[in-house]
Amino acid sequence: MCLAIPMKIKQIKGEFAEVETGRLTRRINISMLPQAKVGDYCLVHAGFAIQKIDPQKAKETLRLIDEIR
Repeated sequence: MCLAIPMKIKQIKGEFAEVETGRLTRRINISMLPQAKVGDYCLVHAGFAIQKIDPQKAKETLRLIDEIR
């Protein structure tokens, strides 16, 4: 089973972006999402943004993850 986490794009530099969720920040590759922009939510798996996601769905998913922790 694979798990992708919704994260918000805070900064973009070329093919890389700084993303965050809660207190966690990461530098990820966004080359598979050339349309990505600052403020977008994306699903992150293994250091890559693999899909843009609706902000409401991202927040709901993060809320559910927090519930099971």
